[in-house]
Amino acid sequence: MAARKGHASKQRWSERKALIVMPTYNEIENIQAILEAIHRVTPQVHVLIVDDGSPDGTDEVVRERMRYDDHIFLLQRGEKKGLASAYLDGFAWALARDYERILEMDADFSHEPTYLPAMLAAAEDADVVVGSRNIEGGGVLDWPWYRQALSWAGSAYARAILQVPVRDVTAGFMCYRRSALEQIPLKDVQARGYVFQVEMKYLAHRAGLRIVEVPILFKDRSLGTSKMSGAIAREALVEIPRLRGRALTRKRR
Repeated sequence: MAARKGHASKQRWSERKALIVMPTYNEIENIQAILEAIHRVTPQVHVLIVDDGSPDGTDEVVRERMRYDDHIFLLQRGEKKGLASAYLDGFAWALARDYERILEMDADFSHEPTYLPAMLAAAEDADVVVGSRNIEGGGVLDWPWYRQALSWAGSAYARAILQVPVRDVTAGFMCYRRSALEQIPLKDVQARGYVFQVEMKYLAHRAGLRIVEVPILFKDRSLGTSKMSGAIAREALVEIPRLRGRALTRKRR
């Protein structure tokens, strides 16, 4: 009994001063349910919704919840500015306050809130935690084989060029210690789309931070419209070699 009590105490400590940065655009079908699911498994964690002017009223649902839930915050940007800038603005918001753990996750349940306690626990001993599809115990649900193959190939391509020791280098379910974000040169981030996830891991690795992966099962959204497109794969082909080139140029200087 005493051991279980101690474990719960450690888990609750890991939740305090933790913030999830969650970008949204037209997530009215998911936003209420995802916030409730997060609260059930990690009741002390705060959530910052970074909304890019969703025309479907996502921000209105968030404001209504904020009336009775002081763990929810809204950063309304007014127009669609992209995933990378949403996370960077969210990180800046968190670092301007006293949060010690900063997480990022999607609002569409492709990242299950049930994995949050494991990620926060892993951050007790690591600088950066990756919710990984590509290690033992992880995987993808409801994707056709060719989409899984494309995702695996994208991670392998990025690892080969950047030499990042992360199996799921394109993962978007992350937990950073505050000190990690303070050491990553966020001002140097240039990716504007999904390559942002690769660039952050690359910069973390170059900063000498300890990165660990915990297994997750990733599932496709059941409600709303996917933001994925063929342009993302084309972006990766072009931008990942540029990341390596920029790093080598900075090193020579």
